[in-house]
Amino acid sequence: MSTLSAVAPLTTQDAEALIEAARSAAETADVAAAVTVLDAGGHLLAFRRDDRAVLIAGETSTRKAYTALQLNTPTADLVDAVQPGGLFHTLPTALDRPLLFIAGGVPVHRDGRLIGAIGVGGGAPEQDHGFASAAVAGLL
Repeated sequence: MSTLSAVAPLTTQDAEALIEAARSAAETADVAAAVTVLDAGGHLLAFRRDDRAVLIAGETSTRKAYTALQLNTPTADLVDAVQPGGLFHTLPTALDRPLLFIAGGVPVHRDGRLIGAIGVGGGAPEQDHGFASAAVAGLL
């Protein structure tokens, strides 16, 4: 019989730390970004959009976080899977809540368990992925 130990959930304090770390990394790179943090249930814990960020950055950051959470994989690792012939080719349009297969979403784990996700939008996809990854690495 296997017993699972409890893992502390992603807290509001954790979410704020993730937002601040990603925002700081984006600012250092002179990128106006939006950052979204979701808990393990996909509920919004924190959101911040730089005043200079394009409006759609808020939507893309949220969709990237949701995609990373649902598939428990960084969105950067899923880009090829939605290309024609890819494993998830039809997935972006198959669900009521759209997924976004662009780099910038990263799941957050604690003690090997998925506890949430962060999404960053506003920069080039590789930049957004770097900002999100740096924030997660800083939290853990």
